[in-house]
Amino acid sequence: MESLDTKSVINFLKFAYDLKEIRRKGWELRDIPHPESIADHMYAMALITFLIGNNSGLDRLKCMQLALIHDLPECIVGDIVPDDPITVEEKHKLEQNAIEKLTNMLGSDSDAGKIIYDTYIEYREQKTSEAKFVKDLDKFDMIFTAALYEKRCGSPKRLQEFFDCIEGKFEDPFIQNLVKSLYDYRENMFK
Repeated sequence: MESLDTKSVINFLKFAYDLKEIRRKGWELRDIPHPESIADHMYAMALITFLIGNNSGLDRLKCMQLALIHDLPECIVGDIVPDDPITVEEKHKLEQNAIEKLTNMLGSDSDAGKIIYDTYIEYREQKTSEAKFVKDLDKFDMIFTAALYEKRCGSPKRLQEFFDCIEGKFEDPFIQNLVKSLYDYRENMFK
């Protein structure tokens, strides 16, 4: 195993640790008090990967890596949301530049930098079963968090727009079942 230059590691971590402080913009725009950080979101997604069934055919470790890396560029570009006046192409370009900057900090030929870069590209390109699962998981985490915020704020259906924008967009059977259970939970939450 290679030994990374400790100064490079510290520089990388200074950026990555900003994810613990950057609040998810969609919740801030909806005046949710004390909204989750990007790191909170990534941690929750990684935790859910432990719950994937053994017969899913998915590589749990790869799913966890994807969950932990998929929003890493946001430590540089911030949390860009659909409300922002930026095209999808511009967002991808900003995030691509950010992931290159981050992984270059670790050395362009380092194993760690290559794994992080390749994992990010795998998520963005959506060509593997694991990447598609984590994309579904990202959407599920959004609505699960929305339901919890509705409960915390005592506001049924306050965040309905988050549910509406992903309606029918789940492909993975495990996530589809989670969504059904979440909808049942949400319907009964205020009864």
